[in-house]
Amino acid sequence: MRAASAYRARLSDWKAQPERGDVPGWVLITIMTAGLVAALWLVAEPLLSDLFVSAVSGVSGP
Repeated sequence: MRAASAYRARLSDWKAQPERGDVPGWVLITIMTAGLVAALWLVAEPLLSDLFVSAVSGVSGP
C-alpha cells in the first residue's frame, strides 16, 4: 500500500511539471547521429574488411 501511495505521489509530481523535455531536439540528434554513423560506415567498411581479412589470413592454427 505504501509503494502505491509513493507511486501516485511521484506520478502527480511528474504530471505537474510543465517542461518534460525537448522531444524534437532529441529526435534531431538521433537522426543526425544515425546519419554520421552511416557515412562513417560507408568510408570505413572497405578498410575494415581488408584489415580483418589480412588479420585472419595471418593467423595460423593447429
